[in-house]
Amino acid sequence: MAVWIQAQQLQGDALHQMQSLYGQHFPIEVRHYLSQWIEGQLWDVIDLENPQEEFKAKRLLDSLIQELQNKAEHQVGEDGFLLKIKLGHYASQLKSTYDRCPLELVRCIKHILYTEQRLVREATNSSSPVGGLMDSMSQKYQQINQAFEELRLMTQDTENDLRKLQHNQEYFIIQYQESLRIQAQLTSLATLPPADRQLREPALLSKRATVEAWLTREANTLQKYRLDLAEKHQKTLQLLRKQQTIILDDELIQWKRRQQLAGNGGPPEGGLDILQSWCEKLAETIWQNRQQIRRAEHLRQQLPIPGPIEELLNELNSTITDIISALVTSTFIIEKQPPQVLKTQTKFAATVRLLVGGKLNVHMNPPQVKATIISEQQAKALLKNENTRNDSSGEILNNNCVMEYHQTTGTLSAHFRNMSLKRIKRSDRRGAESVTEEKFTILFESQFSVGGNELVFQVKTLSLPVVVIVHGSQDNNATATVLWDNAFAEPGRVPFLVPDKVLWPQLCDAINMKYKAEVQSNRGLSEENLVFLAQKAFSISSNNPDDYRNMTMTWSQFNRESLPGRNFTFWQWFDGVMELTKKHLKPHWNDGAILGFVNKQQAQDMLMSKPNGTFLLRFSDSEIGGITIAWVAENPNKRMVWNLMPYTTKDFSIRSLADRISDLNHLLFLYPDRPKDEPLSLSKAVDGYVKPQIKQVLLLFLCDVILSQRECPLSLSHGRTDSMLDTDGDFDLDDTMDVARHVEELLRRPVESQWGGQQS
Repeated sequence: MAVWIQAQQLQGDALHQMQSLYGQHFPIEVRHYLSQWIEGQLWDVIDLENPQEEFKAKRLLDSLIQELQNKAEHQVGEDGFLLKIKLGHYASQLKSTYDRCPLELVRCIKHILYTEQRLVREATNSSSPVGGLMDSMSQKYQQINQAFEELRLMTQDTENDLRKLQHNQEYFIIQYQESLRIQAQLTSLATLPPADRQLREPALLSKRATVEAWLTREANTLQKYRLDLAEKHQKTLQLLRKQQTIILDDELIQWKRRQQLAGNGGPPEGGLDILQSWCEKLAETIWQNRQQIRRAEHLRQQLPIPGPIEELLNELNSTITDIISALVTSTFIIEKQPPQVLKTQTKFAATVRLLVGGKLNVHMNPPQVKATIISEQQAKALLKNENTRNDSSGEILNNNCVMEYHQTTGTLSAHFRNMSLKRIKRSDRRGAESVTEEKFTILFESQFSVGGNELVFQVKTLSLPVVVIVHGSQDNNATATVLWDNAFAEPGRVPFLVPDKVLWPQLCDAINMKYKAEVQSNRGLSEENLVFLAQKAFSISSNNPDDYRNMTMTWSQFNRESLPGRNFTFWQWFDGVMELTKKHLKPHWNDGAILGFVNKQQAQDMLMSKPNGTFLLRFSDSEIGGITIAWVAENPNKRMVWNLMPYTTKDFSIRSLADRISDLNHLLFLYPDRPKDEPLSLSKAVDGYVKPQIKQVLLLFLCDVILSQRECPLSLSHGRTDSMLDTDGDFDLDDTMDVARHVEELLRRPVESQWGGQQS
């Protein structure tokens, strides 16, 4: 279903968010009447950061205007006449707005489509239908919006009170000036003759007494107005603090946690546009109240009246400054994190964003952001406000960037596109810690002013931990460090402490999330798969999942200590499985053809009850990134399960798994009983030609075929067969290549019964 059709079904806050996407920069009527055309264009293929893409954007702009004009021309009737004029106006408006900056149109429409898709997806994934009952998140959002409405009304109320106070004070000053004028007239009576003075003095004295009495009453009234206004501002600031705490300490922290889990393959963090809209409302409300407090202070200075108001206003001013400072420093965030496994001499990117930059007009004097790599110890010192003397732990090239304001989306951000870590300075490692366990972080810092240099802010933010490597062989161990940190870091921790051991179910959640993301599959790890992994991790044979629920796994067990009898760790084995599946086995994993997490004994138990030729695919226990075929077949002495030497990425780069299985005619049924051609798509003829291919054979099972047509020149006795097996009883194809050459030579000899009478 078209996104626009679904977007029109949104209700409540989601509908309001959708509507707020549109305005003069892109009218909602254009979205409505050109919905099919808009959703049919390839907006995502245009790189907004590449100026050379501008000609593509210009073509899209011209096409959009042409579509609008065509739509306008086809309008008929009375209603059509008005729509024709309106659409024609929009065509001219869009051309005028974006003709010189067509990339901004692409940015605008991409933002609109992305937000609409997210809103529709969030509504669809809700337990209730779109527009139905609000779930807990919707209720929370409604509470936030209700609080904003309450703050708006309170701010409007104090604005009205402030105007009333100002009006009354201005009238008070006029009356005070009148009292001074009367006093001056009384003073001047001394120069008059006594008769004239006696005639005029009583009236002036009476008038002075009346004015002074009014001034006394009005001074008390003004003082009460000031105190009442200050108390109202106190209540407003209390609600502001509460609202800001919910948004910054709850919602923003949750967003950062989702961003961290996204590094492990979790769903996209999303929701940043909503957070920005909330933060902008906070900034607007805070600034309005700050200006009111400053105006109240100005009125007090203009007309000092003894009392506690001076102390109250100082307290309010200090509080509102603290609130806006917390907002600005907390909303300087990393929108796109740098890679957490960072290789030296390799280009990388990151994006930082100030969520309140647009509202506070920071872009009027665009600030510059600097990126520096620092160690874990330096990060700790930084958060303790200790002087780090601008220390760094390495040198980053292209580490300065100016923040840019995008008017269509209202975002102020800095895009670091071409950073590169030139060198790294490592610290002394602790105990058994390896270089791939050492954590660094990218520090982003900037300075900018708000309100015409009224307030100057120094802002800093730290990236998620990064592990620096110098060679690709270190990648899997570095990924283990990052996975553990992302999964088990506590909010507000001291950099970058993580627990040394976690419950097995917690680790299962983390590796399942990672596996699904790496393999890009909805088929995650089943309970049986996780039991297999537990058996491997803990060297326990129990098949009961409950036996592992309260067990803990340490970091050392995860990726320091080798598995019993192996020269690799639990993570290294699991990472090898992910890499192999991601590169070569994804479709077969997704359709269930690969059981994968089955050990040799389990495979034997499963296959022995099945017909000869039944096989299954399982990940190798003995080799990193290997998959083997286990099948049941008759042996001259007994029926048994055979295991082929594992295939690796190197093998599949030559010939695919499906084609290799097709080569082996003795493999008939994929466990439990599926004909092998059904789940495994094999190579086919193209354009009437069959592509020449490399074929693999198993000599032990080929001999019967050869003997059926001629005498086999090879001795495939039991002793010869054993020489083709490894110590675990797996077939080793490498060790049988010499035998394969003899078979190839044999197969070249003509067989009269087969080829007789045919000419080449």
